[in-house]
Amino acid sequence: QNMVMSFRVSDLQMLLGFVGRSKSGLKHELVTRALQLVQFDCSPEVFKKIKELYETRYAKKSSEVAQPQPQQHRSPEALSIHSSYDRGSTVPRTSISTTNIDYPALYGKYLNGLGRLPPKVTKPEVRLVKLPFYTTLDELLKPTELVPQNNEKLQESPCIFALTPRQVELIRNSRELQPGVKSVQVVLRICYTDTSSPQEDQYPPNIAVKVNHSYCSVPGYYPSNKPGVEPKRPCRPINLTHLMYLSAATNRITVTWGNYGKSYSVGLYLVRQMTSAELLQRLKTIGIKHPELCKALVKEKLRLDPDSEIATTGVRVSLICPLVKMRLSVPCRAETCAHLQCFDAVFYLQMNEKKPTWMCPVCDKPAPYDQLIIDGLLSKILTECEDADEIEYLVDGSWCPIRAEKERSCSPQCPILVLGSSDVNGLLPTPNGNGENGKATADVVDLTLDSSSSEEEEEEDEEEDDDDEGPQPKRRCSYEKGLVSAC
Repeated sequence: QNMVMSFRVSDLQMLLGFVGRSKSGLKHELVTRALQLVQFDCSPEVFKKIKELYETRYAKKSSEVAQPQPQQHRSPEALSIHSSYDRGSTVPRTSISTTNIDYPALYGKYLNGLGRLPPKVTKPEVRLVKLPFYTTLDELLKPTELVPQNNEKLQESPCIFALTPRQVELIRNSRELQPGVKSVQVVLRICYTDTSSPQEDQYPPNIAVKVNHSYCSVPGYYPSNKPGVEPKRPCRPINLTHLMYLSAATNRITVTWGNYGKSYSVGLYLVRQMTSAELLQRLKTIGIKHPELCKALVKEKLRLDPDSEIATTGVRVSLICPLVKMRLSVPCRAETCAHLQCFDAVFYLQMNEKKPTWMCPVCDKPAPYDQLIIDGLLSKILTECEDADEIEYLVDGSWCPIRAEKERSCSPQCPILVLGSSDVNGLLPTPNGNGENGKATADVVDLTLDSSSSEEEEEEDEEEDDDDEGPQPKRRCSYEKGLVSAC
């Protein structure tokens, strides 16, 4: 590392070109790239090349690297980093003797314990899943393992870095999502050290994050109303921006974590946080599926699934969002979903902005943002069909509205005709002496004449009170008499 730190731009370019790495960029970028090469990919050939370049330029001073000389004047930009393998006093950045300085730490490439990892050329890196509400602008610190320094359960891992002037301007010039919260942020992400697949954010036990001299708030636990179910914690990026120095000064971040056997990695990123409204606009721009493609999907589904539970000639789709029980405005679903039913993109994005789950409310399967599509055919149907809450797709791809059952069965002629015909044709139970049935028959006859009295009205009230105990035709008769008297 000391040799690499003493190289000039031409030496760094020669070294990076030797291993096939990019030679473009500023000096601090070349130094960072070369130090990463030393830490993770230092083969004998690479080490030989570094030694050759160093001896060519500093042949006479090669013995001074191991024993750094005290410095009379210190640069104002000097930095002291304390770790398990790098302890001592500060030295100037411009000095060749750089035993006590880790240059890439200025650019977010250092974390305590990193040097204890054995270098492996083919070791895969930890990757974090992409988050729809965060657009990554810069990677300040690649996911780096939290390595315990002792046998204590509570560990501390520091990270020291500085923002570049361009990054500071991006933060300062960004708009505010809410008072005091900028849209461009420096965030800390933590996950399991697992290289098999992209990892979701996961906090270690007893986590605490300190930025410079203040502790940063970390999302707490969701309370659980179910007995025996532990409360869950929403693990998401931790915004550090409001506690950082937005200048050339270095920032020190200390992660306190519980060492209970599981391995975690942390990364620092410069991101732009998006809102649900911005994601909705992006979805409307690039995520609309043409009505003809949706129509072809309907025909294909009915062809492949003719024995569905609903019908053999069509499939019903509700125009009501299953999330909020309101009429759809922007119908959408995931391309991976097997159903034609949609949910409202507006409410779906708002809900995931507050509590990200990205699960389809129809089939309870993953419905991530990058797989959402807006159903162009159903969007068109919503504008043409305003008086129905459900439609049916037919085998040829066409559709028809389905009215509510109450609207279809409530014709005024039907109950009146049933009343007259049932009474005349003797559909009601025959009178049995002077009991209730006899009264009922007499009431019907009297109602067809203009001779109603208060006594008959009282008898009708008694019949309605006993309606639950009488036969089914009796209840229908009471309802029908009400219709006739209203006429």
